[in-house]
Amino acid sequence: MRLRNALIAAMLFTAGPAIAQTPASRAQQKPPSAPVQPGQTAATPAEKLDPAKEAAIRHLLEITGETKEGENINAGMTGRVKEVMTRALPADQLPKFMDTFSQKFTASAPPNAVTDAVVKIYAQHFSLEDIQGVTKFYESAVGQRMVKEMPDVARESQSVGMQMDQKVVIDVLRGMSDEYPQLKQMLPPDPEHPAPAPNAAAPAPAPGTSPAPGSAAPAPNSNATPAPGTKPTPPQR
Repeated sequence: MRLRNALIAAMLFTAGPAIAQTPASRAQQKPPSAPVQPGQTAATPAEKLDPAKEAAIRHLLEITGETKEGENINAGMTGRVKEVMTRALPADQLPKFMDTFSQKFTASAPPNAVTDAVVKIYAQHFSLEDIQGVTKFYESAVGQRMVKEMPDVARESQSVGMQMDQKVVIDVLRGMSDEYPQLKQMLPPDPEHPAPAPNAAAPAPAPGTSPAPGSAAPAPNSNATPAPGTKPTPPQR
């Protein structure tokens, strides 16, 4: 049961983005509209791809690093499955499980299959002239710098955006906590309005001052030194 639940969680975790983008029904699904230009410059799904155009697209994917997209997707899927199965399997069984899974997964979903699919998508949306123009840019020094830096730019942009949105979400939920008190137990402490410390000790009275009305008098200190001229009180038995 534990293994089955872990496998279900892994499949849902890896397929989540795809499920979110899947139409409600296949009857409502429509193929992406291809740009129509004079001379029919874009290919349709049923049209056989021109070898020259296919070669140009594959060259563009190579210089932009998109031919590694299949490998990146497979590595991400495998990493997520391993993360889930680490909590479901004994440590001595995990390496064999992951070796078997990786072999079967790679055989069923070869990385180059993703590249083949991407080539067809490019062909549907761009003409040969478009591909050649974009390729010319990416072959330039500026284009190669874009290829090198854009992964970091995208990752940092996503991180900043998530941090900004997370703060806004928490602020909005705090503003709703009076109407929904259960939110107060779920949200992190508000650094701008810290809660008072529970059971805080009252400050000791200053020397020579009487205790506040209604408060208990301090217990006598048996070790205290008697004032000059007074007799110490004998201890009671």
